Amino acid sequence: MANNVTGLTRIIKAAGYSWQGLCAAWRHEAAFRQELVAAVIATAIACWLDVDAVTRVLLIGSVVLVVIVEVLNSALEAVVDRIGSEHHPLAGRAKDMGSASVLLSILLALFVWLMLLWP
Repeated sequence: MANNVTGLTRIIKAAGYSWQGLCAAWRHEAAFRQELVAAVIATAIACWLDVDAVTRVLLIGSVVLVVIVEVLNSALEAVVDRIGSEHHPLAGRAKDMGSASVLLSILLALFVWLMLLWP
């Protein structure tokens, strides 16, 4: 039945699944909670700063990207954990690479903020 859902119903269902994903990330992932709080604070600061619209979008977009990458990393970790609990080099590599993507997005956000706000 789910495959036959189209139009507005499909969009509403997809939004519901997305909301469930965000709630699961909040409930189960401390890093997501920390990064989301940091992103909200950074967004408030970006809105308070006297900068042009493009700079504001870049500042906010860079911290939102961190949250997006964290959600993807958490999903990757959940799938790897679901596949099996025994240690496997590929599972470890996948988790490490997901973690590296979060680190890279954080470094990018820091770089963007420094480059745009450094006098």
